[in-house]
Amino acid sequence: MSFAETVLLGAIAGFTIYIGLPLGRMHKLDDRVRVGLAMFSVGILAFIFMDVTTHGQEIVQTALSHFKAHTSGFGHVLAMFALLAVGFTLGTAGISAVERRLRPRAPVTPPLAGGDAAVELSVGEVVAYDAEAAEARRRSLQTGMTIAVAIGLHNFAEGLAIGVSAKAGAIGLATVLVVGFGLHNATEGFGIVGPLGRVRPSWSWLALAGLVAGGPTFLGTIVGYQVHSESLELCFYALAGGAILYVIGEIWTGMRRYGHRTLGLYLISAGFLVGVATDLIVSYGGG
Repeated sequence: MSFAETVLLGAIAGFTIYIGLPLGRMHKLDDRVRVGLAMFSVGILAFIFMDVTTHGQEIVQTALSHFKAHTSGFGHVLAMFALLAVGFTLGTAGISAVERRLRPRAPVTPPLAGGDAAVELSVGEVVAYDAEAAEARRRSLQTGMTIAVAIGLHNFAEGLAIGVSAKAGAIGLATVLVVGFGLHNATEGFGIVGPLGRVRPSWSWLALAGLVAGGPTFLGTIVGYQVHSESLELCFYALAGGAILYVIGEIWTGMRRYGHRTLGLYLISAGFLVGVATDLIVSYGGG
């Protein structure tokens, strides 16, 4: 797969988040639809997690095979295992720690819709209320953008996995990654817009949030494609695997409040099988 083709696929995988942003802005979206879309993406991610971590484990097993053949030392095996451990830990606990530091500590209360009580306020009180409402709106939008930054962190790791796979000639894995990450990114708009409450962001704000959250997938693809080191490839696979596991946990936690558990489990299975079927089709086609 050429560099231009890889970059194009990375852009597609990243910027599908713009599909989910307008949907997440719709407050009347049915809960069953929310759960269905999110859980289907979890199924896709579960398959990708299996596929990515398998590739990472194969690199460690290759190092072990070289040690058994007396062509490398045991220190090389330990070093590769340490890279796998560090990368995976950074992809899970590391991203969680960064996201926690980025999130505002104080809860954000979105501005209330107007009411009859506003008539009884004095001019000074109205001015003060308007200033407070504007500040609450600003903080709400800041919270949404913070979430977009956190999503962008793990999307960069996903882009790395796409670039590494394409450069290594793993066309099948790269294609499956693009399909899976693209489908998942399409649902991430819920996580960005959901906490805004009654605050309705402008289309320009949504465009910026999508760029912040989806753009790192594109950048990660470019960086990953330039990698020529097996050790760095292992780091990227481990980081992507950890990030995927982290995102699965976040989506699962966020969707529990909507109920529809049985529906969600069915769609997790459907998403996983779609991932398997996509991989089989690509492999059959010569990927």
